[in-house]
Amino acid sequence: MPVQRFTRASLIATPWKNGGGVTREILCQPPGAGMDRFDWRVSIAHIASDGPFSAFAGVDRVITLLEGAGVRLQSTDGAFDHALNTPLVPFAFAGEAPVMGTLLGGDCHDFNVMTRRAACRAGVWVCRGHTHTAAPAGLLMAVHGTWSAGAHTLAPGEGLWWSDEPLTWPLSCPEPDAALLAVAIHPATP
Repeated sequence: MPVQRFTRASLIATPWKNGGGVTREILCQPPGAGMDRFDWRVSIAHIASDGPFSAFAGVDRVITLLEGAGVRLQSTDGAFDHALNTPLVPFAFAGEAPVMGTLLGGDCHDFNVMTRRAACRAGVWVCRGHTHTAAPAGLLMAVHGTWSAGAHTLAPGEGLWWSDEPLTWPLSCPEPDAALLAVAIHPATP
């Protein structure tokens, strides 16, 4: 599949059933897969109120604060209690964990990556300055600064994704506050 571009501003908001926020899906693979059949999914959530996170059995999750004061993620089984209050610091947890989210001071926006454990695994990190990334599938989204990603230019809020073809991306941004979210998707290891 060729490289697909997206802009954060053009993502469609889908309200949550509990009314606590909205999700803007960037992509879901394979195309057309529902919430119980995806291999990997990337989205941006707007959390507007406290409440439980949806459980996803067999899914690994990585959440990264984009904007706002953040959210306290507390598993009701006592496995973790994490303050997601520093922007651009990914936090990973099991999707089946019973998690309660408590806002830390107003609404927030979070970048979310979910992978079905039996199908694939994700690496999520923040690039700053100059680097390279390579993966059979993945996603790049500029957060701060205008980035050069191979033949593509990504302004803040712009991104691209690819699948089914290993690609290597030389990434650079000379701006001092540069930040780009990178997601690498690899097949699950037996």
